Amino acid sequence: MGEFKSGFVAIVGRPNVGKSTLMNAVLGEKISIISPKPQTTRNRIQGIYTSASEQIIFIDTPGIHKPLHGLGEFMNKEALLSFQGVDLILYIVPADAPFGRGDEFVISQFRKVDTPVFLVFNKIDLVKDRSDLMENVLKFTESFNFSEVYYISALRGENTDKLMEGIISYLEPGPMYYPPEQKSNYPEHFIIAEIIREKVLTLTEEEVPHSVAVVVEEIGTDEENPQLADIRAVIYVERTSQKKIIIGAGGKMIKEIGSRARQEIVMLLGQKVFLDLWVKVEKDWRNRDAVLRRLGYRPEN
Repeated sequence: MGEFKSGFVAIVGRPNVGKSTLMNAVLGEKISIISPKPQTTRNRIQGIYTSASEQIIFIDTPGIHKPLHGLGEFMNKEALLSFQGVDLILYIVPADAPFGRGDEFVISQFRKVDTPVFLVFNKIDLVKDRSDLMENVLKFTESFNFSEVYYISALRGENTDKLMEGIISYLEPGPMYYPPEQKSNYPEHFIIAEIIREKVLTLTEEEVPHSVAVVVEEIGTDEENPQLADIRAVIYVERTSQKKIIIGAGGKMIKEIGSRARQEIVMLLGQKVFLDLWVKVEKDWRNRDAVLRRLGYRPEN
């Protein structure tokens, strides 16, 4: 058996191209939240893949897009930061969407670094016309010298094994950075908050936009029942009307959010959970630095 290999791999792409789905498919466990809405991943979530011969630390970046507010700028900076100090970049693009100006913008950022970039066409199962795909592939490959090109379906697990083999072939010999059983470098607080936020986005659909943040304020143990995890979390929104939607008539919506989130948190923690959810209005929080910092979206400096 050869030397142990390790490295950092950034997963990059415009919003909603399946970056999180790919990482979860590779890790076999839900780390990054998956939502049908774009721009759900706000932090550089790292998923960790470990086998007997290698360890790959995936950095799942926020989708790069034209920023419309302070939070958007922060998300773009986070994505661009991840290009530096990694061994490989995966540029995920939807196979059923044509090459566009957004791709030109992202590719212009690749030219600023020496890191090898894989072009990964995802959602290959949705392609109806192969000639359109070939035309698209040509536009991408003419615009940048990609190290390798892959065609996958992260949702169906098609060719993800070939992609993993390609990634591993680019890794250098290196140490095991994290314990083999660890799948993410994020604390439980963060993953639980993401689970709750995903349920809010899924259940409220178009009624509540991305002006939702979740902070897990406390994870404790019930005094009378040590097997029960006691979790208190606050859902922050920007307007009173959004708070009403999340609570729902007679508290129906918040109960459903709590119920679905609790089922998943139970699987994550491996124990019973009491989940106490609150909803608070924090006006225009996405443009207020102090609030962004408090909710974990800005460095303290």
